[in-house]
Amino acid sequence: MKMTTPFTCSLAELAQRLGATLVGDGERRVTGLATLSDAGPQDISFLANKAYLKYLTETRAAAVLIHPAHAADCPTARLELDNPYLGYAQLSRLFDPFNAQVTAGIHETAWVAEGVSIGRNVSVGPQAVIEAGVTLGDDVVIGAGSVVGCDAVIGSGSLLHANVTVYHGVIVGARAILHSGCVIGADGFGFAHDGQAWHKIAQLGGVVLGDDVEVGSCSSIDRGALGDTVIGNDVKIDSQVQIAHNVQIGDHTALAGCVGIAGSTRVGRHCMLGGGVGLAGHLTIGDGVQVTGMSLVTNSITEPGVYSSGTGAMNNALWRKNAVRFKQLDDIAKRLARLERDNRDA
Repeated sequence: MKMTTPFTCSLAELAQRLGATLVGDGERRVTGLATLSDAGPQDISFLANKAYLKYLTETRAAAVLIHPAHAADCPTARLELDNPYLGYAQLSRLFDPFNAQVTAGIHETAWVAEGVSIGRNVSVGPQAVIEAGVTLGDDVVIGAGSVVGCDAVIGSGSLLHANVTVYHGVIVGARAILHSGCVIGADGFGFAHDGQAWHKIAQLGGVVLGDDVEVGSCSSIDRGALGDTVIGNDVKIDSQVQIAHNVQIGDHTALAGCVGIAGSTRVGRHCMLGGGVGLAGHLTIGDGVQVTGMSLVTNSITEPGVYSSGTGAMNNALWRKNAVRFKQLDDIAKRLARLERDNRDA
């Protein structure tokens, strides 16, 4: 299914925006973005993966974003650049139909407290709630049913989709994107046990999101117990991610779906955590660490590189046999050590 909007642009204008080399008619206009196989004469497409080369020669697209190495195979106009996938990312924002739906203003059913600081070109949707002391920067969009708690700050150009909850005192940087159902600033999981019952520890810190952060749907970032939970600039967080109190995440790190990070753990810059990764509490993960999906990390990682844990899927009967062997590893290791020692003494 292709993406279309009222947006239209000439190939020459697109090439200038992307810093691409245009080969073809610069005056030709395009109105949509589509895959090679789905594109029509008014669409622009892209080739970023060699697996799709088979679709290139038959595409009906008006033009294709393409690496110069594959230019000779392109049957239509082309915009050559070294990173076509990055070019596609930039174009996708131009053709995003959501852009055409946003208009500045406060909907008549929204509730905005007196004294709220509202910048220029702000949009507040139906049934949204903006509590006292909030600051909304220029070009902020607050989606329908979203709630921004008292004294929170939403940076310029940030977008809260429908039904986002930002608790009191949370600071959201510029150009953030918060997807539906995410909760920023709920209480961390803090309780003291007296031997019989749990006693709640008030969570007195906040949450600080840097600039250009994106948080996926139904993800939770808990406020700090005393200090703040801090998410760095350009951090990308997928859906259904849980980040506990006082976690710190460095700039440009990406977390895939269902990652869970326990309290007070620090994750460095330029890290990548695959889907379902779990980090125990009070750890330090250094810069440039990549953890593959479904791994459990229980010790700090100081050196950059790729780390994994767990076992891959296999036939259940074989897995059961291996599980038994796993329980025997300690005994086997001790026996091996004795054999090696006996051989040295012989």
